[in-house]
Amino acid sequence: MPKMKTKSAAKKRFSFTATGKVKAGPAGKRHGMIKRSTKFIRDVTGTMVLCDSDAKIVKKYMPYNR
Repeated sequence: MPKMKTKSAAKKRFSFTATGKVKAGPAGKRHGMIKRSTKFIRDVTGTMVLCDSDAKIVKKYMPYNR
């Protein structure tokens, strides 16, 4: 059986915690900051942990990073 390939895009965008949860950067901070509230900008800084249904999809893209 050949090795499975990791999706390069997923490799660049997601990382895993020590317990196996998936970390990602929140969406919505690339442009258009004038129309966004200060609270929104503050809340989307840093990283967040994905919900289980989204994490399941990402784990399929990265078979060896668990």
